[in-house]
Amino acid sequence: MTDTPRSAGRKTIRPTLKPRDLMTDQPELAGVWTAQVLTLLPEAFPGILGESLLGRALKDDLWQLNVTDLRHYGEGKHRNVDDTPAGGGAGMVLRADILDRALHDVRAGSRGRNPLIYLTPRGRPMTQGLMQKLAASDGVTLLCGRFEGVDERVIEAHDMIEVSLGDFVMTGGEIAAMALIDATVRLIPRVLGNQASVEEESFSHGLLEHPQYTKPAVWNGRAIPEVLLSGHHAKITDWRRAQAERLTKERRPELWRAYCAVHGRDPDEDTEL
Repeated sequence: MTDTPRSAGRKTIRPTLKPRDLMTDQPELAGVWTAQVLTLLPEAFPGILGESLLGRALKDDLWQLNVTDLRHYGEGKHRNVDDTPAGGGAGMVLRADILDRALHDVRAGSRGRNPLIYLTPRGRPMTQGLMQKLAASDGVTLLCGRFEGVDERVIEAHDMIEVSLGDFVMTGGEIAAMALIDATVRLIPRVLGNQASVEEESFSHGLLEHPQYTKPAVWNGRAIPEVLLSGHHAKITDWRRAQAERLTKERRPELWRAYCAVHGRDPDEDTEL
């Protein structure tokens, strides 16, 4: 018995230099937030993005994913897209001329505000503030690097924004691209279905999120804090804020200092437990 493959949602893979209307039988969706991804591993998408709430939102056309295979812009019999580093060194570098052709083709139909981002360890860190800005745009174009990276000239020519998932090196930018899309798409109205959960989570107010509890009331001798069972909403709000401040001060002192600066507070003050 053969399992019926599940749909991964609305995804367009751009294989050639043909006009975009001839590339796919799936039309561009007007007014829908669109993630355009340029990668050497198009089969990696949508991956986790096609599952759960984001996958459902993709199928329901709340957002759109377009994937471009960079290999189709390569040269020669083997569709080469890279070459050895100028000046010598290990590895291979993605060529500026190859990427330029792909970017001009993909970006030709971009609407409104559609920032171009290159995923690289040397970029600015991903933050909730960045995701909020991207969610408020019309979409984003993501370039996934491979090998030793990308020719600096194409980064400069296209004024790319360099963004990093963290202070570590990965084999490529695909996982970082998925993380960025996930963190951004979930902020689009109607994707999660409960906007309050987005407003109360970590980083939304400059603080880490407070601890969460649910049934049973006592588990392995550990009880839910009494205040959360009191029904006193003002006290619950105060407790959660105090816990968020405590956790932020203990675990992310740089966030705590920034939060205190915005609110005119002393970062060395004691936080009530």
